[in-house]
Amino acid sequence: MIDLNFKYKKTIDFFNDQISFTPDIAIVLGSGLGNFANTVNLIKSFSTGEIPGYPSSTVEGHSGFIHFAEYAKKKILLFQGRIHFYEGYSISECILPAFLTKILNCNKLLLTNAAGGINKNFQPGDLMLATSLNGINIKKELTLLIGSPSFQFKQNFLNLPSEEFNTKIKKASEAENVKLKFGVYQYTKGPSYETPAEVEMMRKFGSDAVGMSTVHEAVLAAIYGIDVASISCITNMAAGISETKLNHSEVTETAAKVNDKFTRLVKRIIEYV
Repeated sequence: MIDLNFKYKKTIDFFNDQISFTPDIAIVLGSGLGNFANTVNLIKSFSTGEIPGYPSSTVEGHSGFIHFAEYAKKKILLFQGRIHFYEGYSISECILPAFLTKILNCNKLLLTNAAGGINKNFQPGDLMLATSLNGINIKKELTLLIGSPSFQFKQNFLNLPSEEFNTKIKKASEAENVKLKFGVYQYTKGPSYETPAEVEMMRKFGSDAVGMSTVHEAVLAAIYGIDVASISCITNMAAGISETKLNHSEVTETAAKVNDKFTRLVKRIIEYV
């Protein structure tokens, strides 16, 4: 068990010294979705390289900034990019956005990501609201990280994703006329893309999209009692579903193409929280 308050004391002290800010919502911007940060009023910004104890992202499409921002009179904690387990970081580092959301007393966390489509009714450019998250091994790893959750923690976990939060997102999508897909997000550790056989297994298990992030952040946040929702940008069809060979540039290019509808949707979500 790791004492996150002790491990990240310098990180916590840094934010306490730099800004007095209680966010209405925290948002993690996934691969290729970081341009959203340029559409809101940035109050104060930090490169993760200047934050004590905060790891640097090494993946294209993750700029590595944390912003305190404002939009529609709502205060926002904005993670422009994230770090991943496959980059060589530990789970205790990958969950930092969720941990800082808790430390800054924010009770809403919107996680976004780029994902491969498993559901054959999906196509690149779709936005999928997660109705459930699948990452069985993550629960074991988080138990090793934070110890055996209390009864209340277990009860909190049952509200994942938050039904109330998802309802607000559906209303936001209707208001902006942004069509959402719905489905189960499947986590894998990476770093390689999944094989066609693995994708077919996931499809039979009921997964609709697959990616290499989000679930550990979502699980920890839910344990803390934070309302969590997840939106995936379907940037490509997963191996075996598509005949095209997968590559990361396709991920970032497709994410860039959906920036307009993604931005409109997320801004409306901010208004509704």
